[in-house]
Amino acid sequence: MNPPSLLHRGQSLWLLITGLLDGLRPAAALSARIYLAQVFFLAGLTKIRDWDITLLLFTEAYTVPLLSPEVAAVLGTGAELVLPVLLVLGLVGRFSALGLSVVNFVAVLSLSDIAPAALQQHITWGVLLAVLVLYGLGKWTVDCMWIRPRIERRLGQC
Repeated sequence: MNPPSLLHRGQSLWLLITGLLDGLRPAAALSARIYLAQVFFLAGLTKIRDWDITLLLFTEAYTVPLLSPEVAAVLGTGAELVLPVLLVLGLVGRFSALGLSVVNFVAVLSLSDIAPAALQQHITWGVLLAVLVLYGLGKWTVDCMWIRPRIERRLGQC
């Protein structure tokens, strides 16, 4: 019997590496979710900490299209406090990531003068959110581990 060829060994090594990387997907998705949730949730806490300053910022500095400053402040702050919790839990996860994408996009649009470093942060957050929206939040979610199995069991019993 001939020893395995270099190509066969390379293919086996590649399959091993990709298998290991595939196994890291849930942890990577959870890490991204925790990072993004922290960023947006802390921003929401900052806004409710001094509501008068938040309203002033939405009146003077942020120009959110189509909404009054008061409505924009309430909706933005509410989204920054609720959606990150849903995102980190993985409860209606793609909806949560999509909602935070809207918050992120509106934040960039509403600032007439944004520093390049801040813009880069928003781009990074936007890319991570887009990945979660497009590929899902991974296996370690309330949706995947708890809700979906119960729905499938009920549908199977019909």
